[in-house]
Amino acid sequence: MHDIVKDYYGKELQSSLDLKTTACCDPSAVPDYLKPLLANIHPEVLSRYYGCGLVAPEKLKGCRVLDLGCGTGRDVYLLSQLVGPEGEVIGIDMTEEQLHLAESYMDYHAEKFGYRNVSFVRGLIERLDEIGLALNSFDVIISNCVINLTLDKQAVLSGITKLLKNGGEFYFSDVYADRRVPHILQHDPVLYGECLGGALYWNDFRRVAQKAGFMDPRLVSDHSITVTDPVLKRKIGPIRFFSATYRLFNINELEDACENHGQAVIFKGSIDTSPDIFVLDKHHSIERNKIFPVCGNTYRMLRDSRFSEDFEFLGTFDNHFGIFEGCGSDLPFNDASVKENSCC
Repeated sequence: MHDIVKDYYGKELQSSLDLKTTACCDPSAVPDYLKPLLANIHPEVLSRYYGCGLVAPEKLKGCRVLDLGCGTGRDVYLLSQLVGPEGEVIGIDMTEEQLHLAESYMDYHAEKFGYRNVSFVRGLIERLDEIGLALNSFDVIISNCVINLTLDKQAVLSGITKLLKNGGEFYFSDVYADRRVPHILQHDPVLYGECLGGALYWNDFRRVAQKAGFMDPRLVSDHSITVTDPVLKRKIGPIRFFSATYRLFNINELEDACENHGQAVIFKGSIDTSPDIFVLDKHHSIERNKIFPVCGNTYRMLRDSRFSEDFEFLGTFDNHFGIFEGCGSDLPFNDASVKENSCC
């Protein structure tokens, strides 16, 4: 399958217009503060972008960031501007053609930004331990519609855990299915190249993440995927696919459920790009200066990460009041094709 991916992204696809589904393109609204940064990126790099989400989390200045499956480098060059001259961004990809294009514009972007803080490495993200990166050295690791293209997803997430600092974050977008994809579809070259064949069933992703040490994956955003090619549409039948962005924190003390310890946080409004409301995930939009009750995991995600200075923390872990209200286990994505059931 590695050869299929290399051929599909290195030779068959010449631009995002060649895609047959909406899986590998980003329909998300771009925040205003990112628009001028994207405008700084060379048009050829932008035209070869195949991501499925926006992987630019908050508060990256000075961070060391790793981009898994960086392709032609769009996200690398975007994050380069967000981390600034004190930070560093490294991109990894296995496709020679895409890396060549990414590297060919390093001077262009260094001149555009006024500094040089990016580098690119060729390698397989299933074998991160063979690339020579220092363990526990990254503040943030990202990937954009890439993990579904890998053969050993468990190896990828386990490798990420080793590279992240304690309190570091894996912030990434990918494609998921509402059920396990049949074996025959997993090996269809076009479905695989379009990021559908290798998509994990969302609950299996949760299991893979927890086995790697990410005990509480947090869904940030999601949307359903449209298959525009009639042949592919017939092949997948009733399977529903979703593009989703998750954030996973490398914090050892996180539990596998949201436990209620009677704690709360107060957002100080000190994050430049989110001065009024900080969105941790799909269910946590935290207003400035307002006491916001949280479970123990959310408390730790904010206290033990790069966001610790941006919050006041109320309460301890001395008391326990059971499961935090609203912590469920149903399909987490919004599905426009299914009407909500009015039943209790």
